[in-house]
Amino acid sequence: MESMHTPDAANRLMRELDWNLLRTFVVLAQSQSITEAAHRLRLTQPSVSTALKRLEDRVGRRLIDRKPGHFELTNAGQVLYREAVDIQGSILRLSTLMREMTDEVTGHVRIALASHVICPLFDSVLAEFHAEHPRATLSIDVFSSAEAIDSVSGRFSSFAVCLVHRRNPKLEYLRIYREFFGLFCGPSHPLFGRRNLTRADLAGHSAVSFETDRLQDALKPVTLMRAEAEMGDLVVGTSSHLEEVRRMIIAGLGIGPLPLHVAKRDVDDGMMWQLPPYDTTPAIDVHVVWNPKATLNRAEQSLLNRLLARIEATPMEERTYR
Repeated sequence: MESMHTPDAANRLMRELDWNLLRTFVVLAQSQSITEAAHRLRLTQPSVSTALKRLEDRVGRRLIDRKPGHFELTNAGQVLYREAVDIQGSILRLSTLMREMTDEVTGHVRIALASHVICPLFDSVLAEFHAEHPRATLSIDVFSSAEAIDSVSGRFSSFAVCLVHRRNPKLEYLRIYREFFGLFCGPSHPLFGRRNLTRADLAGHSAVSFETDRLQDALKPVTLMRAEAEMGDLVVGTSSHLEEVRRMIIAGLGIGPLPLHVAKRDVDDGMMWQLPPYDTTPAIDVHVVWNPKATLNRAEQSLLNRLLARIEATPMEERTYR
């Protein structure tokens, strides 16, 4: 394979590289085998293999390490995949550059939202935006936080509101609010309705939680809170959606974590009972995440600018929900 280090080789790559090869490679990188990629692309397996070979010849690097029972991106493949996703996002958003400019702000805004974001500031900004630009349209996709960030990175979403664990240096972040998590149980649980409980009373009880409730993930403080209660490792149910964690808590599957301000109504209605700790509940920050390299239409830019300006103008204590 010819090296692409020289200027002439780089210019030749720019002239000759076919976007369809990159598109095929993106699907390959997201698959477990060439057979799976071929099925997703609706192509034959030999066609996909040939496309991969052509791309490897073009870039002068082996991109996928393939052998029986093993299908993994090489280091070069990982680099190319990140850039190809970026390019794909740019192509998908080319239409924003072609739109006729008018005095009225129109366009579609696609927001990637972590499950059950409860934030009066965010709701107020949406209401004001719609009142000022009634012809702009909006869609909200509910994802796990990791999926929401991937959607922004790939330029499929205008911006995201989600938890953040590891920061992508290509994206921008601004904290929109802080919430505090507590532990709760449902009406059928043996601890429901009991007062003067201590952490020791939680020991040995099963749990339900979020998929990100791990030491290496965004809800690490919640994981530590469960560990300090010595609840053990028996997690009988998980979900990336808050509504489903809430469902499992109320159904009595186990003790689970929820934001205090989100669970308040269920507690008041007798559907859930808060458990210790009461005074040292962990804080979790929720961020707005956007891609500074994305080409936004007027509606997207207007809503994002309005949201960021409101966040900056609102003291943190007013964006803290206990």
